[in-house]
Amino acid sequence: MAKKKKPEKRHSAPRGPASKQLGIPSTPSRSLTEQTLRDIHRVLGNRKFKNVDEMNALLKTLLGPGLKKALQDVPPLTAKEEAQNLAYRAMDAEDENEAASFAKQALERDPDCVDALLIAAELNAQSPDELIAGLERAVQAGERSLGATFFKEKKGHFWGILETRRYMRARELLAEALYTDGQVSKAIKHYEALLELNPNDNQGIRDLLLGAYLGEDNLKGSQRLLQEYGDDATAVFAWGRTLERFLCADFAGASKALQQARRENPHVELYLTANKKIPKETPDSYSLGSDEEALVCMGILGEAWALHPEALCWLHAQLPRTSQQNLFYKKGAGS
Repeated sequence: MAKKKKPEKRHSAPRGPASKQLGIPSTPSRSLTEQTLRDIHRVLGNRKFKNVDEMNALLKTLLGPGLKKALQDVPPLTAKEEAQNLAYRAMDAEDENEAASFAKQALERDPDCVDALLIAAELNAQSPDELIAGLERAVQAGERSLGATFFKEKKGHFWGILETRRYMRARELLAEALYTDGQVSKAIKHYEALLELNPNDNQGIRDLLLGAYLGEDNLKGSQRLLQEYGDDATAVFAWGRTLERFLCADFAGASKALQQARRENPHVELYLTANKKIPKETPDSYSLGSDEEALVCMGILGEAWALHPEALCWLHAQLPRTSQQNLFYKKGAGS
């Protein structure tokens, strides 16, 4: 089965060492992808093509060294574009000092360079409050750069526009920082706004929002989300639906949802019932139904389940008798 990247919780921005403070793994390939896409857009400019074949013919010429050669014939970079290039270099820097230097140079050229503001926030913050303030400045800079009219016209398909992605990941990181700081209601508002801007949800926001809703006993929000993404076949939604049904006191529905959740990913139950110890590190990718997916699911839903011990007790009672006995003796109660 093909590997799937886990929802981009806590690691949405494509950065190198600058992201270590938040435990965000380096993903320089993503920044390289964005750079390449931006360079292609620069070459295409405002050209109008007679048909798709004509456009594809030009794109073929940009393969390999063709793109670099084509860039020699386009107008020079603007100050904002130079700043973004420096921000990309900061993302992939070998150490934090180098990252800080590139970010500083970027902000000198463009004070509203979102990626540079993100890096500066993560490197300079000495407390959660300072981190949140820095991330808020990055989000505000993104809003200024895009403009109110842009938000109004492009709402609904934001991620498909390259220029929005730095803003989208900045707002996701802000939501995550707020959530980690216990400001869950504020985090939820940001998650909801991100889904309104991009219902296709390339960032995996719906998983994070579902976990937050369930943790806050927001059953209406949970139900709406489960309905809007009813075709979602991941462990997060399967086990989230199980908890939602239980919290609604629909025990027949919870039992039915549990059976489906076990089919989607049985490993989650082992972690929720303490039949399996959760490792310290979580995987960077997973296959549907795998143990790795279960660990990602626990990272998102584990707190919501833990906040409802009555749900965990119910889940224990649903275990096959042999599993209950194994857990009983494992804890030394039967010796």
